[in-house]
Parts: sequence; structure tokens; C-alpha cells
Amino acid sequence: MLYISETGETELNPSNCASVERRRFLGSCLATAAVLRVPALAGAREIHVSSPPETQPKAFELEETSIADLGTGMAQGRYTAHALAEKYLARIEEIDRQGPQLKSVLEVNPDALAIANQLDQERKQGRVRGPMHGIPVLIKDNLDTADRMQTSAGSLALVGSRPRQDSFVAQKLREAGAVILGKTNLSEWANIRSAHSTSGWSGRGGQTKNPYALDRNPCGSSSGSGAAVAANLCAAAIGTETDGSIVCPSSANGIAGIKPTLGLVSRAGVIPIAHSQDTPGPMARRLRDAAILLTAIAGVDPRDSATAAGQGKATDYTRFLDPNGLRGARIGVARKYFGFSDLVDQVMEQSLEAMKHAGARIVDPADLPSHGKFDDSELTVLLYELKADLNAYLAARGETVKSLQEIIDFNDQNGEKEMPYFGQDLFLKAQAKGDLTTKEYTDALANDQRLSRKEGIDAVMDQHQLDAIVAPTGCPAWLTDLANGDHAPGGSSNAAAVAGYPDITVPAGFVFGLPVGISFFGRAWSEPTLLKIASGFEHATEIREPPQFLSTVRY
Repeated sequence: MLYISETGETELNPSNCASVERRRFLGSCLATAAVLRVPALAGAREIHVSSPPETQPKAFELEETSIADLGTGMAQGRYTAHALAEKYLARIEEIDRQGPQLKSVLEVNPDALAIANQLDQERKQGRVRGPMHGIPVLIKDNLDTADRMQTSAGSLALVGSRPRQDSFVAQKLREAGAVILGKTNLSEWANIRSAHSTSGWSGRGGQTKNPYALDRNPCGSSSGSGAAVAANLCAAAIGTETDGSIVCPSSANGIAGIKPTLGLVSRAGVIPIAHSQDTPGPMARRLRDAAILLTAIAGVDPRDSATAAGQGKATDYTRFLDPNGLRGARIGVARKYFGFSDLVDQVMEQSLEAMKHAGARIVDPADLPSHGKFDDSELTVLLYELKADLNAYLAARGETVKSLQEIIDFNDQNGEKEMPYFGQDLFLKAQAKGDLTTKEYTDALANDQRLSRKEGIDAVMDQHQLDAIVAPTGCPAWLTDLANGDHAPGGSSNAAAVAGYPDITVPAGFVFGLPVGISFFGRAWSEPTLLKIASGFEHATEIREPPQFLSTVRY
């Protein structure tokens, strides 16, 4: 759920095709290896990468198929839920276990086909629960499932232990008729164990690969969810975010991701980092699929008091999607999040031109007055809340390790398997913290919320009368480096993460064949507005291309 920089600070800057008319500003969806092809813009740069490797995964019948098309196929009798689950499970075996060996899926659900059979029977009897009925999804391995799958946060310390109750998200998915295919790999403990971690690595699952270039990193703790969706191992997936871990892997893997307002989706049964920032959210190849999934999992939950503020907010989010959603929208450019990459800046400038062409009014710059002022205090809050929240979760789970200190001890005793590449310095710092009445914590939390909300996002939106703020989501995927850890130069997740406000990312372009996302964020509970604007951008650009599983990028 978190991206941590090399310095130990929470990272400020982490992390089918349409007509030519809709693509002309951001390049052709069918361009072979070109990544920044914008012939309509003067001075646009064209960069080429190598051809795909000789050995490619075989063609997949359901590649890039939407949730709506899968539902239509079942309604028309062309598919059954059982057949869909079988096809995706075979794809997981071919791509994730064999072939490129993405290692994005930790385990498959042994009951998936039985669940699909039950849902097929319901359909035959005239009962269809909704658009998610029979749809195969994957969920991150920090969301509890009271079934034959494990919930381990990727750690060997929780292997053999199973939660007694479904997480709220798993419960809602089952109620909506989704088939939970399995659990995705993640950055162990949602990337809060060490400031020197490698994203996508866990002791239980090993290193997840980016399907666009297998030596590149999938980013963020929801790395397995991002890679699996991009590689068409499921129809959609659930990730979680504390700061950057839905939006960064979505950007790096060329998909759409929604980090909701804190409280829109319950955290009950989610292995925590910090209650002031944690939230689950949807990840999908298209924004409509993400909106369908958000509709299924949003709602008030007595087990999570933060959801009380969301009373009456949950709705059918697909009704806000609008191909003309940019027309008349007033969008501010958070320029201080630019500048970490000339090529990413070029993609962003092309994106702004596309938005103007589609009728948006661009306010540039529209920087947050508090930009950079809550970097240190964010980590302070996370460390305090990690200790308190994880201890409470483990005590309630009541098996195996029962506290942060016991996890630390387990890692020390099993260092060869758990700490071959990086340690647990952030765990140790968190364990040294006091309780949540400590003045250092209460002052830092108040500082974070004031600077990110009233004096941050709210302030700049009030000043410029904005509907949304836009910035690059993150950098192109960096080379996975187990010796040195992550080295991502920039991104824009922190303000919305600290504020607990929504953040939506969609694909914006490519740099040397690697996807780059663009983020739209704004006030609390502004998901309807952001979905309208982001869907307008997605429609105007149609930039997503499926991955080719290249062994590496050749410049």
C-alpha cells in the first residue's frame, strides 16, 4: 500500500483501439514499437524500441475483454462463468507459472470453479446479481478471505494461518457474484518493512515482473494486481493504497486505477499500515471496468468507523463516465510534480494538449501551496499507526504471530528466506514508537491533514475554482534491482494519499515502450467528477496497448 523512497522518507513522487481522430494527439494505439508518436504536434519526438522476442505467449481468447463484454457473452450463452474461470486459470498457468513467469499470483482459489458453477446455476434460474455476476477477479494478498486461501501479506510469518472472516471487500465481491480466482503477490507487508525494499518482492511469492519488460519493476505494493490485470490474467483486480500503491502499479503496468476517498470502501479485514491513509480500490484495463468494481465494493461497514462519513455516497459509478467528460472541465496543473523526467514531461504536455482539444479549460500552474511541507510528518504518522493498527489486527486474528515485535523476531529467525535482499528498518522504527496519544504523533497527524486538505488540495481548488488537479502519476518502470532496491524519481500520489482524497490514474502514453499514467485528483467524495473527467481523457486518447512480454527494453 506504500511506496518508500531510498532515503527512508515516504516518497513524494513515487509512484479495442479507437479512431484516428481520437488518437491523433497521443499516437496510434496500433503503433508497433513507437512510444511517443504524436505527428500532429510540432516537434514531437518519435522513439523506437526493439521488436518483441521470438517466443510469445499464445493468443488469448479473452485478451482485453471488458467486464461488460464478458457479461454479455454469458447472457447470450457464448460463455459460462465456469468456462471463463477455466480460461483465466489456464492463462495464469501459462503466463504466471510458466512462460514469462510473472509471479503476480500467489495462489489460485481451489474453490473458484465450484463457485463459478453455482453462479451458472443461478443464471439458469433467472437470478443475475449484477454486472459482476460470474466475473473472474483477483484480490491482493492483504485482504482476508475466510476460505481455503491464505492471507499473508506475502510474509512467511502468516503462512498456515487463515482469517476467520472475509474482509468487507471480499464479502461484497461474493455478494456481487464475482468469482475470486486467487490472491495476487505484493510488496511484502505492503512495502512498509524497509526503506530499501524492492517493490513487488515478497518472501512468499518472490519478485513480480512487469509484463511490458520483464526486467522492469511493477511498482508499488499492489504490484501483483497491476501486472495480472495488464497481462489479462483476470477481468479486474483489487489493490490497496496507503501512498501510491494503487496508482503507481496502475501507471507502470498501463492500466486504470482508482484510489477512493478514505471511507468509501471499508478496510475491515485488510492487513493494515495506517488507518488515516489505507484504502482498497479497483484496478482494471479500462476505467469503466474499474467503475463497475468500485460500485461493487463501496459501502458503509460497522466494522470500519471511517465508512460512516460515506453514508449515502456509494452509488453506481458507471453513470458518471462520459466520453465528453473533458468539455468545460476546469483542470489545474500541479507543475511541481513535473520535472523528474523530460520524456514524462513530454507525455504530460501532449496530454494537456489533448485535454484542451477535447474542451477542457487548463489552469497552469495550479500548485498546492503546501507542496513538500508534509513529507517528514507523513512517515511519522505511518510508523505510529503501523504499530498500533498491525498489533490490533494480529491480536484479533489470534494465530501465529500476534504483534509487530513477533514479526520482527520471526524475520530475524528466518533471515535467509525473509531478508535476503533488504532488512526491516521501518519495522524497527515503528516498534520504537509510543502509542497514539503521543504528542509527536498527534501533532504530525494534525499537520498532515491541515496541509494536505485545507491548505493543500482544497486551497488550490478554491483559489482557481477547479474541478480536478492533474499531474504525472509516476515514472516509467525502473529496472528491478534487488541489490540496491527501488529507484523511482518521481510521481504525484502523496497529497491525495495524506488527505484521504480520491485519485484516479489512466494511461497517458509510453516512454521507450513503458507505460506512463496521468492522475486526476481532487476533493473528498469527488469520485463522480473525477470519473467524468478521466473517462473523457481516456476516450479522447485511447492510449492503452497490451504488453508484449519483452525480456528487456532496447533503446
